[in-house]
Amino acid sequence: MDTAVRAWLLAELGTATDQADLDTRYTRLGSARAVALEVLRERLAALRAQPASVNVSSVVAVTFTENIRSYERQIALLEAGQPPAPDDPTDTTGPDGLGVIRLVERARR
Repeated sequence: MDTAVRAWLLAELGTATDQADLDTRYTRLGSARAVALEVLRERLAALRAQPASVNVSSVVAVTFTENIRSYERQIALLEAGQPPAPDDPTDTTGPDGLGVIRLVERARR
């Protein structure tokens, strides 16, 4: 993993993320986006395993529903390809190097 990929992962996952764990996952998965998605899905699963809110009457109320929604939004963006990762493939053509062009007939005058 190069420094650009590491910086992107830390920007997506937070600076408290274990870098040795990121290296191991990157070696296994092969892309920064896959690593980020795996880590975020684990964090989301851990949040879902806990109660979504805790309320002690007249003392404290804590809710994690916005944190859950935030992880879900971040996962959806990463699955859609945003933000672009440094190791994302830049070639959008097919496997033989040819792209697809859709021709649309213009309306007659």
